[in-house]
Amino acid sequence: MTSQNNLKKSIQKILVFQQNGRGESKIHGIIKYGKNLFDLQIISINQPLPPVIDDSIQYLPHDINADLVLDYLAHPDLSHDLGVMCVNKKIPVIATGKKPQVKGVFTPPT
Repeated sequence: MTSQNNLKKSIQKILVFQQNGRGESKIHGIIKYGKNLFDLQIISINQPLPPVIDDSIQYLPHDINADLVLDYLAHPDLSHDLGVMCVNKKIPVIATGKKPQVKGVFTPPT
């Protein structure tokens, strides 16, 4: 029973934000190679968006509960607001292929 408790504790919650399927290949890789190591949740935004988003509350959740956030959003306003939310909650966020917009957001090259 202890090994089951340890396994449950070691499962990391990964929250993926994607826009128009931009994270699908990464999501499939996490599922395929991560097996049962991750609790994967996906938030997809597929509707057309305005050029400027002043209030991202209608697109992003009010609260984020995750060990890691992956940002595959195309809209810079959403990525910025998501980054701020995660940094404030001390949740690591990786936004690949983007220019750093928020201090504390990891932006490795793709």
